[in-house]
Amino acid sequence: MYISKLTLQNYRNYLVENFDFSPGINIVYGANAQGKTNVAEAIFYLCTGYSPRVTREKQVINHNAQSAVITATAQSKIMGNLSTSIEFLQSGKKITVNGMPVQKTGELIGNINAVMFDPKQLKLVQESPEDRRRFLDIALSQMNRKYFYALQTYKKILTQRNNLLKDPDRDLIFETLPVWDEQLAQIAITIISARNDFIDKLKPLCKKAHSIITNGAEDLEISYDYKFLGDESEIKQSLKQSLFERMEKDIELGYTSVGPHRDDIKIKINKTDARIYGSQGQQRTAALSLKIGELEIFNMHFGEYPVFILDDAMSELDGLRRSNLLSMLQGVQTIITCTDADVLPCENASRFHIDNGTIVRGE
Repeated sequence: MYISKLTLQNYRNYLVENFDFSPGINIVYGANAQGKTNVAEAIFYLCTGYSPRVTREKQVINHNAQSAVITATAQSKIMGNLSTSIEFLQSGKKITVNGMPVQKTGELIGNINAVMFDPKQLKLVQESPEDRRRFLDIALSQMNRKYFYALQTYKKILTQRNNLLKDPDRDLIFETLPVWDEQLAQIAITIISARNDFIDKLKPLCKKAHSIITNGAEDLEISYDYKFLGDESEIKQSLKQSLFERMEKDIELGYTSVGPHRDDIKIKINKTDARIYGSQGQQRTAALSLKIGELEIFNMHFGEYPVFILDDAMSELDGLRRSNLLSMLQGVQTIITCTDADVLPCENASRFHIDNGTIVRGE
């Protein structure tokens, strides 16, 4: 899969600009604060309906405009020609998939697929379990809309259960809690099963990627606390039992202390905790390796690679690690943003020089 054209209109610092990408390596370069990351963000938005940079979507609208539009056209050997478009308005957004309006973000997800690495991805290694769960959720939502909708439903039920746990009427809690536990455990089956399978596949893939990037100097291991295993009925029963056992504690805490919303991934480099003992360079490489593993899972699942976005990912890697990383991206459309295109060993790459939201033509 590859994006052949990206159009930005009144999107952040872009007025109107078109990017004609090649199926291989594409380098979007220029000085800082010229709009390179805006390109990466727009592509990821069109694939996932999600931006890692904003909390209010109207923030992406150029300050001189009332609305913004981003559109991507892609080619898939499985699905043929694809297009997605998002119009951002002051009061919301309108999504179009293959020329047809859709009402839900879930209908956007899974058409054009993308994996993104940006500096914030260091949170995968450095920060909270929530960041590692988000990594799982974004990947799995693109691969399976059923997962995306199950996740939304799970969060709603979890909120209701947590609200009940705070109720001063303990008789009401004990009477009503089993109803919420049944619903929570039932919808959690989809989430838990998908995550278990994903991690099983990811372990050897990111280990191999890390070995290649580091030239065999480092060993990456990830582990997952598989609290709930087995078939669907076993997963459901196990979670319900855990919820029952933690009921008194949950009432005391005022929130649900067990379930997939508490999951985490442990990351070790050379058998030591990467979060505590890894240097920033090692943590960056580990996060990149997880993303390479994600790429490979997409290929296994769909029969083709997604678009790979590397936003300011190369600046902290030495020359050997850059070369080793790029060697693994044959056959993957890769969009790289950087300040200096000359440091990348990519002779056949398509290059886009950005200056204040405009492609510098005629170079």
